[in-house]
Amino acid sequence: MDLKETEVVEFKESLTQLKRGIISIVSILNKHRKGRIIFGIRDDGKVVGVSIGKNTLREVSKTISESIEPKIYPEIVEKVIEGKACVVIDFEGKDIPYFAYMRAYKRIADENRLLSKQELENMILERNKEKIQWDSQVSDKFALGDISEEKLKDYVSRVGLEFSTKKEVLEKLELLRGGKLTNAAVVLFGEDPSRHFSLMNLRCATFLDVTKGSGFLDMTDFNGDLFEMIKSAENYILQHINVGMKLDGLRRVNVPEISKKAFREAIINAFCHRDYYVPQEVQIAVFRDRVEILNPGKLYAGLSINDILTKSVSERRNPLIADIFQRIDLVEKWGSGVGKIRELEPTVVFEEVSNFFMVTFKRKSAHVSRAEKDGVNEGVGEGVNVPETTQETTQETTQEIIILLKKKPTITRRELAKIIGLTEDGVKYHLTKLRKQGKIKHVGSTKKGHWEVLETDD
Repeated sequence: MDLKETEVVEFKESLTQLKRGIISIVSILNKHRKGRIIFGIRDDGKVVGVSIGKNTLREVSKTISESIEPKIYPEIVEKVIEGKACVVIDFEGKDIPYFAYMRAYKRIADENRLLSKQELENMILERNKEKIQWDSQVSDKFALGDISEEKLKDYVSRVGLEFSTKKEVLEKLELLRGGKLTNAAVVLFGEDPSRHFSLMNLRCATFLDVTKGSGFLDMTDFNGDLFEMIKSAENYILQHINVGMKLDGLRRVNVPEISKKAFREAIINAFCHRDYYVPQEVQIAVFRDRVEILNPGKLYAGLSINDILTKSVSERRNPLIADIFQRIDLVEKWGSGVGKIRELEPTVVFEEVSNFFMVTFKRKSAHVSRAEKDGVNEGVGEGVNVPETTQETTQETTQEIIILLKKKPTITRRELAKIIGLTEDGVKYHLTKLRKQGKIKHVGSTKKGHWEVLETDD
């Protein structure tokens, strides 16, 4: 026998330490679900033995039974170790949290630490997660008429199933429980999910600079089923970040400054793994230097940021939704989404902020040196040609200006300069060029007027 203490094995020198041993049993159960206590061995591993009488094991068993809730039924035996009699207790249980003398403990290294209120609540949620998972809850307020037959037909055709009736298809997809619709059925295939779930929506905003205090250019709320909101989120980001072009053979291909596959994966994860009990929307915030995707609820089942980054593990908070997504390859079964995102966007940052999980993507346009841009544009006046080597950058800049003018016609040169990363003279050059090309015009006075976009094709 390896005489070494671990998080799941503890030694006690004497049976007079039984009370402390019971606390250790509870601590180990609450963290590892099983473990072993040996009486008759010192902390340093030296076997000293204990005195075992006719009723010793029975008394130990009785004390454990009376002191621990919920009840456990450990195996308690006398065992000779290095020629000395010891009492070995092997125990296990899954009905966490366990209490010793009406208090709950958890094992941290070789110490027994009292659980905080929040830890206790999380443990109770973990024990009952199958009973209380939001997506599997049913309600009498739902009816089959709330489900879109068209959406169901489209989905089953994609997964290779045959459509018979709404009820039969929902049963096959396990979205019907006891003849009642689950929450998952409504948010995935409902005609109007927001009618039943007021915060089942998406909030997007584009800000003028790098903080929310800078003011915003746009704020838009979206609703619909999960598939529709994923698409809305994807389109919103594409419309509010820079998109360049490259040649692929003879074709011109759009290239967003943030990998579309990466932010799409983060969006899908946000709707798949969010905590639907939290009365908040999924949020997307576009800043001059970054894009943030936030979903309500921290990581599930005690996972840490380090776990998801280094161990490629995941816990499914909403298994019904995850299964529906997985059938059409929106999510992977084995939690590889985070790895995919990091491969495509190595500078991505994952954080838990307040009661949100947040994914932050850096915008590549924000990291183009202002000096580079100013070197091209500062002081450039009318009638001066932009060098050919800067033509692609210039085209992207004018496209961005047009988008900003459409979003906020009253935007100032100073605001444009902040967002794009140019000097005000640089912005003036581009505005003058666009006016000459007949693509924009300014209506009204310099201070109180506004811009009108006349043509957007380049």
